[in-house]
Amino acid sequence: MAVAIIRILNNSLTMKFIIGDVLIIIFILFITRLPQSFSTTEAIQPSLTRLDSKRSSPSVQESAAKAVLGRLLPTHLHSFHFKIVSKDVCGGQGCFLIENYDGPTENGPEILIKGTTAVEIASGLHWYIKYFCGAHVSWDKTGGVQLASVPKPGSLPLVKDSGVLIQRPVPWNYYQNVVTSSYSYVWWDWERWQKEIDWMALQGINLPLAFSGQEAIWQKVFMGFNISMEDLNDFFGGPAFLAWARMGNLHTWGGPLSKNWLKQQLVLQKKILSRMLELGMTPVLPSFSGNVPAALKTIFPTANITRLGDWNTVDRDPRWCCTYLLNPSDPLFVEIGEAFIKMQIKEYGDVTDIYNCDTFNENSPPTNDTTYISSLGAAVYKAMSNGDKDAVWLMQGWLFYSDSTFWKPPQMKALLHSVPVGKMIVLDLFADVKPIWATSSQFYGTPYVWCLLHNFGGNIEMYGTLDAISSGPVDARISKNSTMVGVGMCMEGIEQNPVVYELMSEMAFRKEKVQVLEWLETYTHRRYGKSVQQIKEAWAILYHTVYNCTDGIADHNIDFIVKFPDWDPSINFGARPSKLNSMHTFRSRTRSRRFSFQERSSDLPQAHLWYSTHEVVNALKLFIAAGNDLAGSLTYRYDLVDLTRQVLSKLANQVYLDAINAFRRKDVKALNIHSQKFIQLIKDIDVLLASDDNFLLGTWLESAKLLAENPSEMRQYEWNARTQVTMWFDTTPTNQSKLHDYANKFWSGLLEGYYLPRASSYFSYLSKSLEKNESFKLVEWRKQWISFSNKWQAGLELYPVKAQGNFLTIAKALFDKYLS
Repeated sequence: MAVAIIRILNNSLTMKFIIGDVLIIIFILFITRLPQSFSTTEAIQPSLTRLDSKRSSPSVQESAAKAVLGRLLPTHLHSFHFKIVSKDVCGGQGCFLIENYDGPTENGPEILIKGTTAVEIASGLHWYIKYFCGAHVSWDKTGGVQLASVPKPGSLPLVKDSGVLIQRPVPWNYYQNVVTSSYSYVWWDWERWQKEIDWMALQGINLPLAFSGQEAIWQKVFMGFNISMEDLNDFFGGPAFLAWARMGNLHTWGGPLSKNWLKQQLVLQKKILSRMLELGMTPVLPSFSGNVPAALKTIFPTANITRLGDWNTVDRDPRWCCTYLLNPSDPLFVEIGEAFIKMQIKEYGDVTDIYNCDTFNENSPPTNDTTYISSLGAAVYKAMSNGDKDAVWLMQGWLFYSDSTFWKPPQMKALLHSVPVGKMIVLDLFADVKPIWATSSQFYGTPYVWCLLHNFGGNIEMYGTLDAISSGPVDARISKNSTMVGVGMCMEGIEQNPVVYELMSEMAFRKEKVQVLEWLETYTHRRYGKSVQQIKEAWAILYHTVYNCTDGIADHNIDFIVKFPDWDPSINFGARPSKLNSMHTFRSRTRSRRFSFQERSSDLPQAHLWYSTHEVVNALKLFIAAGNDLAGSLTYRYDLVDLTRQVLSKLANQVYLDAINAFRRKDVKALNIHSQKFIQLIKDIDVLLASDDNFLLGTWLESAKLLAENPSEMRQYEWNARTQVTMWFDTTPTNQSKLHDYANKFWSGLLEGYYLPRASSYFSYLSKSLEKNESFKLVEWRKQWISFSNKWQAGLELYPVKAQGNFLTIAKALFDKYLS
């Protein structure tokens, strides 16, 4: 009760601006009559009940679950019977039940799966084929499915007579980061989205972000405020940069958006929402965070609109720098926010009550006064609730970590308690490494979701914290006065490290901590379709090395092949501002998004390394030894290629440092030997990656071009696709983008066509400086490289979309060449 009183008293400070002292007194008198205990579950129960009432009918959900089965296992379409049941059957929680079908089974159902929604039914199906049939499901680009172990229809394994009942320990399983839409989904068509939504359902995800197509909604809303399409062309970013335009980090970059794009994405969003609803999911829609077109300041000259600071441009180029923010305290904020919510409801129907908004993420209020902060929070929520009276605000909790110097306990409480109890949910975004719930008294009583962040920029790097994943959500849920209401996955990019996401997905249904080593034994059997001793031993090593990072460092891949240091090695690296680190510092509005990178005493750049490379080389040796047993497995192919890439990339880091040390010793011969080895490693890794079509630049570029409806769009989309994974943002003739290589990728074609020329020209300049006994011409190298990069970004050359070469033969040859 005390928490509720504090929240509403804080909220009343905001209400004072709106309804006056008399109503505040009435409101406080009313809350004193509330029950004396108010748990987190009770706080969100009204929202859960309303959302349940919005779900599709049982018959629609059962048909949707059946369709998932048909796409996954069409041969077994009649082997399963699905049935929606009420939560009463599951003790008031979401659950699935797996039972033997009680009835004639000849050419008919063998297994009955019940669930409270179609998502639970799909999760039950996934659980059954995993733990009773030894099957495996992952993204296509991480090896896809292994279903060969599923017995033929008529021979499915029976479960115990009592069946299997799995309950959700918390109501929600959240999915996506606000930037995943740009790093992973940007070029997807409906066919690819359908696969992803199927994957979501099988993993038990019931609270997915649904951000596609929102620019078409904003177009309609802003035109109602006399904003022209020309003004919006200056406001929206290009397709590959929409996430950051939505957050107010940039404008125009990569744009403009064509009418075709706006229409296409709105149609796609409606299909996405329709399928999510059929499966019983609750989509999370966007809401207004205050970012507005520049023209709004002219149309409403008295509005409280502020021009924000620079966000990572090279020289504050006004063409894409310094966007505009409408202060939540201005009445126009509520008016626009309400209009946006209502326009979404008009377009999509009444599909959700949960809306994402991150007005204060990396954009601190102008004062730390708690009354003012509370009033701002209340205004943000009012904009939502005026459009949807049952609105719930879903907010990323990243700000409490990234800007902890501002968000002290009083300021946190003021924001978190500025809305009614149960009307805000916080994503503890980085709970896998830096959990906020543990240091904030459970977000001071606010419901939150324990989230895995894990990936930055969609980088390809074998990395994980399996122990934290297997225990963190359980520790948080059973902790004293826990306000945890869900688990979630908030990676910036998907389609990497499938082991991490399979374990994290299971935590939505796990009440106890997972014994990871035991779980990995069953995981590897499922993933490859058989038990192979060398693989078991290799994964035991990977668990204690690659997948056991405990240094607290956010793993953004800065291996030197893909994140080549831009510096003069004759100057101590530690004696100058670290370009290596600063390029990974995302500046948003006037604040910084900072990750902790490894601090070293060395005067050389250091890539992140948290494990014994020697042990991982032994794991690779074991993996290769299993090749005769698993050569036909696509999941094995992916993992072997990825592990070989990982080992060789770390080797290349050391070779780079050897080259730099040779340069400092003025040893031309050694510099040339080591630099040539580095260059050869790039070439060899490119050949390795080319042997698996999941590591190809060509597929990324072709997917972009396939969305285009005319040659102009095709050129624009390809430029967007090329730029995002290379320079990212703007350059000058002598300055690379501050964000270059943020979204780096280990893709065949990108190594040979982009990273190789960069390293070659750099080492050539180093060698010439020694040969001529003159200083290294860093600026001259930058001029050459930036010119090359800009031409490559605008290039049209084709890259392969089909794998070439035998992956196992190549991996063996590279092991013998570099590691034996």
